[in-house]
Amino acid sequence: MMKAILIDDEASVRADIREKILDCFSKDIVIVAEADNVASGLQAIQKFEPNLLLLDIHLSDGTGFDLLQKSAFKDFEVIFITGFDQHAIKAIKVGALDYILKPVDDLEFREAVQKALDNNKKEKHLEKLIEISSEYFKGVEKKRVILKTTDTVYAIYEDDIIYCRSDGNYTTFFTQQLEKIVISKPIKRVEEILSEHTFIRCHQSYIVNKKHVLKYNKQGVLIVHLDFKIPVSSRRRDFVLKKIFD
Repeated sequence: MMKAILIDDEASVRADIREKILDCFSKDIVIVAEADNVASGLQAIQKFEPNLLLLDIHLSDGTGFDLLQKSAFKDFEVIFITGFDQHAIKAIKVGALDYILKPVDDLEFREAVQKALDNNKKEKHLEKLIEISSEYFKGVEKKRVILKTTDTVYAIYEDDIIYCRSDGNYTTFFTQQLEKIVISKPIKRVEEILSEHTFIRCHQSYIVNKKHVLKYNKQGVLIVHLDFKIPVSSRRRDFVLKKIFD
């Protein structure tokens, strides 16, 4: 039986999630404590050492990221609960953590909690995921993203990514270290986690880091660091060239 702690400063949200757990996961999950701020949440985590945290981002005395960084015990899955805060959602995606939006949709909730149940026995990388999410949320200048492959979790600085190339539901990241990192995300999802002022979707299958672009030639190709050649679609050409060279 998985032990869960619910931390949200809205009593109505806590009641709704408690009911959903009882309806859908009563055989797998028990809510051992509830809290409405960072301080009481930390006390509950220390006392009960949960397997799952259902955590609001904006709390009265800080953020969910503050709580996670302060907690000595971190051997749990995390599902963030948030209103439509684009900055917070981007931070969660960059850190490859899971979230559900308020008001909580039944299907989204079931999928997120089921994923937490499925992941509970796998190796944890929570500290690194929290660190990257929190960095983005706090506006740290040199940003990193979490990339998960089948057997490794990478924390990559955006500046080290030269370009990304998609192949269906997989995307390959090409880095300055000549490392190729393949993740099971389509390029549309990759575009969501990268900084839009630095990375440009120049082709249906390519995203390029404009900091690494050296030139554009008459063949409709960007030449980037290490002499990689990146195609630019005719439909996107004017937009891409303006973003890079203006």
